[in-house]
Amino acid sequence: MSVDPIRVIDEKCVGCTLCTKVCPFDAIAMDERLAKIDLTKCTVCGACVEACKFEAIEIREREVASQHDLEQFKNVWVMTEQFDGHIESVTYELLGEGRKLADDLGMELCAVLLGSDIESKAQALIARGADKVYLVDRPELAYFSDEPYANVMIELINEHKPSVVLCGATTVGRSLVSRVAVSVHAGLTADCTALAIDPETKNLLQTRPAFGGNIMATIETPHHRPQMATVRHKVMQEAVEEASRTGEVIIQEIAEAILKSRTKRVDYVEEQESTVNIAEANILVSGGRGLQAPENFEVVREFAKVLGAGIGASRAAVDADWIPYSHQVGQTGKTVCPKLYFACGISGQIQHLAGMSSAETIVAINKDPDAPIFDVATYGIVGDALEILPLLTREFSKILGA
Repeated sequence: MSVDPIRVIDEKCVGCTLCTKVCPFDAIAMDERLAKIDLTKCTVCGACVEACKFEAIEIREREVASQHDLEQFKNVWVMTEQFDGHIESVTYELLGEGRKLADDLGMELCAVLLGSDIESKAQALIARGADKVYLVDRPELAYFSDEPYANVMIELINEHKPSVVLCGATTVGRSLVSRVAVSVHAGLTADCTALAIDPETKNLLQTRPAFGGNIMATIETPHHRPQMATVRHKVMQEAVEEASRTGEVIIQEIAEAILKSRTKRVDYVEEQESTVNIAEANILVSGGRGLQAPENFEVVREFAKVLGAGIGASRAAVDADWIPYSHQVGQTGKTVCPKLYFACGISGQIQHLAGMSSAETIVAINKDPDAPIFDVATYGIVGDALEILPLLTREFSKILGA
């Protein structure tokens, strides 16, 4: 029997409404002068507990599950990320890794597909390794929205009890999976770069950078299920497509009430930069504080155009409003794994290196010969990027033009 993580002690509640005023998620309402907590909105942040002068609200620890309870949870799940009906490549990376985990556990690999008019995409997931696809095809799910997507995932997890749930460490994935983890009382490890199964305990080993990338921490969730993790884009190999694979598509019926949302998509405006998506780019040219001014990013754009490359940036350049956040490479931006990476005027702090050090070939251009970027670079050029980039643009134009 599940225990609510937070509750109101009716005998102590005096109906003072202090808790309703401090709740940042509008999760508390008064009912006959007693506070009532809506657990679908509550994140157990504890603000109400601190505000209550009568100690009428308590956060309760969840009991550790028994081995018998843990054995009820089966299979490895991958949350499919799609945009306007197009399945994002991070999903195929998760299926590739999920297949290994499922095989090590002797379980099935399942994909969860949410959207509208999207049933035709289920076979693509099966072709990439899924044994089952749980499909929720509803008009309300045409565009990603936190509340209905999280509610549907919570409903499916409570019904089917997966052992492992994987999600991309993307804007969508990070927003979704944290809500789900709180509601199903699961542990969650964010931004994993490696996953494995402990052969003895069968627990999921979740490895991620810690302390600014200076150490790698391996985390386990031995007493709770499901075990949940978000995985960085471009750190794992995509599952190989096998068109002949067969699997089961399970159409799930979902109650109307849980599809409601307080927000809706009114319009979608694409970013005006006509460049390649940096997470998918095979060649990437990134600029940093060494470019000195936002207008100097033009030399990066010109070089990238010649190479057919994407444009990246360091956090310093993004924080200075020289270029939009969608171009940020690093621990708090995107993880990239191109074949060729140019770091122009980027010193190479550990947070940036965490997002690009797995590139096959790294070319660093920096005036400081002692810059940390040279420690990971395949080739280094000591000099001013504003002088060197135009020269490279001219020479590559000649070669590629020829």
